[in-house]
Amino acid sequence: MTEYSNNAIPLEGTGAATTDAYSRGNESTINNPDDFDVEAARNKEDASLNSREDVLSRMRTAQSITMSPELFEKLYLSPERAVKGNLRQTFANPTPLAILSHAVCACPLGCDLLGLRGAGQFGAASIGAYVFIGGLLLIISGIFEFFLGNTFSFVVFCSFGGFWLSFAGTLIPSFNSVGAYSPTGDSQVLGISTRAFQASFAFYLCFWALLVLVLTICSLRTNIAFFLLFVCLEATFLCLTIAYFTLAEGKYALGQNIVKAGGGCLLTCGLIGFYIFIVLMLVAVDFPFLLPVGDLSHLMKGYQQKHGPIKVH
Repeated sequence: MTEYSNNAIPLEGTGAATTDAYSRGNESTINNPDDFDVEAARNKEDASLNSREDVLSRMRTAQSITMSPELFEKLYLSPERAVKGNLRQTFANPTPLAILSHAVCACPLGCDLLGLRGAGQFGAASIGAYVFIGGLLLIISGIFEFFLGNTFSFVVFCSFGGFWLSFAGTLIPSFNSVGAYSPTGDSQVLGISTRAFQASFAFYLCFWALLVLVLTICSLRTNIAFFLLFVCLEATFLCLTIAYFTLAEGKYALGQNIVKAGGGCLLTCGLIGFYIFIVLMLVAVDFPFLLPVGDLSHLMKGYQQKHGPIKVH
């Protein structure tokens, strides 16, 4: 008599008995539960399914972490650099949050400087946004870029987070940054119109223009959209620097016109930021189509790409 294994497959035998027993395997499985371990069969089937799911999971993971240098640059606004660990596959991309926070603050301030629909007063109505969106969110994003190994994004986001916080501090009455220049020492209205404040503020903007110039040059290794954002930002700081030096000389009408020019540049900068934010979000959700940013990283080869790792002597 032919014996059966737990999987209802006949053991080796000879002659017609073996063939006949094999043909009745399914019937034996159903009618003779003592000869067939159902639980073992289910466990084996579950193990097989889990094995297939593990393989598919590894395939999906491998696909999700493989990206071209162009896609990396689009996601992080920084040329790809080799870093240790797999933090970029562990944590979310902080870049869209940083771009959004800057755009949300830059656009309203640009409208204020332009004086659209009666807006003005240096955007004092948006002090809360400058502190909690422009300042706090940019610095948090910059810290995450630091841990991901993206030095350029880290410097850009943290420095501009500091700018929005310092700009808000200038407008907050309790800081008395403006009022200290008034004859009474505490009047915001009188202080902002003094020559000393206008010239001092112009120097602050002047050195920000110098910093942005350096960042603009560095952005040539990223993409056209990010580069244009820095170009507009550089134009903003230059216009406002010239405007406040002009106001300090007593040329009020000319100075106000240059302020409006700076406001227009800042508004354009903010709108470009919104475009970059949309691009990043479309990539993040794997949208069916993507928007172009004009990759520049392949046009200007880096020093290490040409000469190998930098040697410190």
